[in-house]
Amino acid sequence: MASKSAKNAQEILMADFQALVRDTERLLADTANLAGDQADELREQIHARLEEARANLQVTQESVRARGQEAVVQAEAYVQENPWQAIGIAAGVGLLIGLLANRR
Repeated sequence: MASKSAKNAQEILMADFQALVRDTERLLADTANLAGDQADELREQIHARLEEARANLQVTQESVRARGQEAVVQAEAYVQENPWQAIGIAAGVGLLIGLLANRR
């Protein structure tokens, strides 16, 4: 369950960032009408930075996905090895959340 919500949050973040990149590219294309060497240089710089951002995003996405999968594997292993402790921890967290919810 936590894995699904983390995956959904990651997908939403990725979609938002990709939309930002697309919008920036569209803005870059719309400024193609501007004349002058400075405008051309600015467009080239923006384009280069967008490519860097895409590459960095891909690396970050792969890293986050790998770490998330490893965390899930470790959590599942812990629960398999210590089921009663996991139940106790879950009950304690549930009780704490219930107490905090009743205060409001």
